[in-house]
Amino acid sequence: MSESEKQAGAGRGEGASAGRELERLLEVMRRLREGCPWDRGQDLRSLRPYLVEEAYEVLDAMDAGDLPALREELGDLLFQIVFQSKIAEESGAFGMAEVVAGVAGKLERRHPHVFAGLAGVDAETALRNWAALKREERRRAGAPSPSALDGVPKQEPGLRRAERLSEKAARGGFDWSEIAGVRAKVDEELRELDEAVAGGAPRRVEEELGDVLFALCNLARWLKAPAEDALRGAIERFERRFREVERRLEAEGRTTLTAGSERLDELWNAVKADEGAG
Repeated sequence: MSESEKQAGAGRGEGASAGRELERLLEVMRRLREGCPWDRGQDLRSLRPYLVEEAYEVLDAMDAGDLPALREELGDLLFQIVFQSKIAEESGAFGMAEVVAGVAGKLERRHPHVFAGLAGVDAETALRNWAALKREERRRAGAPSPSALDGVPKQEPGLRRAERLSEKAARGGFDWSEIAGVRAKVDEELRELDEAVAGGAPRRVEEELGDVLFALCNLARWLKAPAEDALRGAIERFERRFREVERRLEAEGRTTLTAGSERLDELWNAVKADEGAG
């Protein structure tokens, strides 16, 4: 049995517990901050790119359906949380215990149907209750003019942020009554984009293209097909098919630069047909 398999087995109950292993990780972090020049030299700002990178590596493992890789990448992401918590603790701001207690308490407060005996709550009601409780918490904390759109990070990828903002607006009652209206909005924005392109004003073209993308994100929300995931899938299909076109051209002694547009179209359609795709 490999070392990773032993560790995985321990995590499934062979003498290990999540609490005990978290304590071990916290001790590892303490020693790294004391004994490793690189770890000791980091601050909250320098860790920003690593946090983002680890989050995307978790997504890659999820997309691949690779559960052993997912376990490892979740560990790397957890380490970034522990790392930032340790730095904050050194400044006297907060520590890992406050981070864990904060999220546990928040989840309990915002799920009264689970922890406070509130019965007869469906999924949609639970979401509305969550949003209302969150706004009330922000009001009590003195947040200026709380909005239904609060809580969506500006650093989130554009497609995901657009979808989340439209979702929050919908919970506040700002939404179409049926999907036909959402689809019609896409057509309307496309017509306005065509008009902007015909007018030749670059700034307006950019604005109208943004409106098209936002409308498509709204449609993705209604279709329950996340725009970010849909685009990632399209990118993966494009990359896979393009590489196959290159491979077939190489067998003919040509490249995408020398094959000509007609042959490229033929090969592209052949590759799609071989995949059984439309």
